Amino acid sequence: MNPCCAATPSNASSPPSGPIGLFRCGIALLERIPYSALALLPRAAMATVFWNSAQTKLANWDTTIELFTDEYKVPILSPDFAAHLALSIELSTPVLLVLGFFTRGAALVMLGMTTFIEIFVYPQAWPTHIQWAAMLAIPISRGPGVLSVDHFLARRFGKRPDAASRHLG
Repeated sequence: MNPCCAATPSNASSPPSGPIGLFRCGIALLERIPYSALALLPRAAMATVFWNSAQTKLANWDTTIELFTDEYKVPILSPDFAAHLALSIELSTPVLLVLGFFTRGAALVMLGMTTFIEIFVYPQAWPTHIQWAAMLAIPISRGPGVLSVDHFLARRFGKRPDAASRHLG
């Protein structure tokens, strides 16, 4: 018997046959991937985007200030303050997201920054920003899963882990 279908009651007595059977077997295998493993992908992807942006800013601070002054033109905030604020977010939230520590808060801050960039700086970049929003929606709505400091602390201190951690691994 094909092991991928062993846990599927409808196919438990016989191995898959033909393309439909193989397709069902493949789906059954994919459905066994724990949420926590899947949640790591968007967390790591968004951490990489923000971390790389921070590294670019740090590589040449004078250019960063020029960009905030001449190109980004962030409303209300001074270019210097906006650059420092952006850098702070881009250095802190990726670390939190990868560790799964204050995950929902970090992802919300990233989503807020993405929204701000979309509205005030690069409105034509919505195809990229909507992808970022989709990736951030996962940890915001479901939490980081069991592969996170958040889950460890919740278990350690007797707090209820988030629903995604409890039900989806």
